[in-house]
Amino acid sequence: MKQAQARNRGRPKSFHDKSESAVIQSLDRAIDVLRTVAAADGLSLTEIAEAGGQSPATVYRILTTFSRHRFAEFDEVNQLWFVGLEAFRTGMGFLGRTQLSDRARPIMQRIMAETGETANLAILDGGEVIFVGQIETHEPIRAFFRPGTRSPGHASGIGKAIMAHFDEEALAARLPLELTAHTPSTITDHAALKRELAEIRARGWAVDNEERTQGMRCIAAPVFNSFGEAVAGVSLSGPSVRVRPERDAEFGALIARAADEITRSTGGTPPRP
Repeated sequence: MKQAQARNRGRPKSFHDKSESAVIQSLDRAIDVLRTVAAADGLSLTEIAEAGGQSPATVYRILTTFSRHRFAEFDEVNQLWFVGLEAFRTGMGFLGRTQLSDRARPIMQRIMAETGETANLAILDGGEVIFVGQIETHEPIRAFFRPGTRSPGHASGIGKAIMAHFDEEALAARLPLELTAHTPSTITDHAALKRELAEIRARGWAVDNEERTQGMRCIAAPVFNSFGEAVAGVSLSGPSVRVRPERDAEFGALIARAADEITRSTGGTPPRP
């Protein structure tokens, strides 16, 4: 019987070389361009070039290449560039690897049905929350976060729910030196934010009390991986006239149960009390 051939690990011996010589400069610039396009709702060639500090000629070649592979799309009428369908498909590969989005979706649908408010799913990237899924309410006034939308973690219910389970070192690595105020309710003091995170950790859910957008509130809870690490969060969000403070405990308990269900369905382990 022939012995099975060992699979290559998919990385060279120089894998741990993090120097500039190991970086493909042109690819590095192209990725910056794609990120710029993806973060906006349509940009001109000049705007993209100025945002990345690159020449329009270079950016045009990059965008043309992306367009050929459907990672970018050009609107001839308005002369604007948009992120393409293939970028979305590629990003879905990450969600498919974790099965997080698929497992969370029916639970999020239940959250929306039970509360009448929008349900959200997000992960944390550095100090920012990235929304990866949403079930919208049918109410005319509602919260809306397009998949891929970023939001500052310190002013986000999901961001605070996740960071509440970080140690001092991990928290310091993700928070900026200055916490930007987005509304009068945003927590901009590091000490005050740490006190808030301790309370969130103790009760199991977080509140965005109009800290990112005035008139909008959010209740969120963390989702854990198999190591008991907070890696994502689920929330409900809506206008402050409906998501009222007197309902925080009710909604908090509901969201905490939903987050626990998502954790267990994806093989995660909630931390011990």
